Amino acid sequence: MSSRRSTQPPVYAVPPTRHPDAPPPGTSLGSHYRQCFGCGPDHPTGLHLELTAGEGCTINAELTVTPHHQGAPGLAHGGLLAAAFDEALGTVTWLLRVPVVTVHLETDYRAPVPVGSVLSIEAECYAVAGRKIYSRAVGRLPAKQNATGGGEDAGIAVEARGVFVSVPLEHFRAHGRAEDIEAFVASSDRDDVLHAFEVNP
Repeated sequence: MSSRRSTQPPVYAVPPTRHPDAPPPGTSLGSHYRQCFGCGPDHPTGLHLELTAGEGCTINAELTVTPHHQGAPGLAHGGLLAAAFDEALGTVTWLLRVPVVTVHLETDYRAPVPVGSVLSIEAECYAVAGRKIYSRAVGRLPAKQNATGGGEDAGIAVEARGVFVSVPLEHFRAHGRAEDIEAFVASSDRDDVLHAFEVNP
């Protein structure tokens, strides 16, 4: 049995550094790939996550839960919520301008997320250790839709932590479906291609 990966950075980890070319706070980050299940506007039943650059190494995201996203009747599927957090946590690394893949993701569910609600996600990168990048996020519902009650964590419905590993751009060509990658590259300009490979696909 393999050892469990940890979201606790090692003692030699350092704080992340926002890249000088990262978009300024408040900038919409758009989609890195139009067919992406997490952020792609052309995916028919995707999450259509709306992502915005924050201060430092943070991003903000909004997930509008639709009937396509149900697990139990009227409630978001837990695995689908994990996918939303994977997308948000991976997008934070775009502020570092480092292409990454997810190697570990932990998700804690504190309250149900109903269809028709908007889950606000705040994600941050908080440590870098060699090729490993450590990020965490919280998702909040409006008070009237959240069942967690009062206190310091009022409004938090979901929490997640992730570990990502930087990879060369060739990783995506080597492991992605060739026809999809070639079609994307052929229909995009250079900036689109670079953006697509700077976040977790």
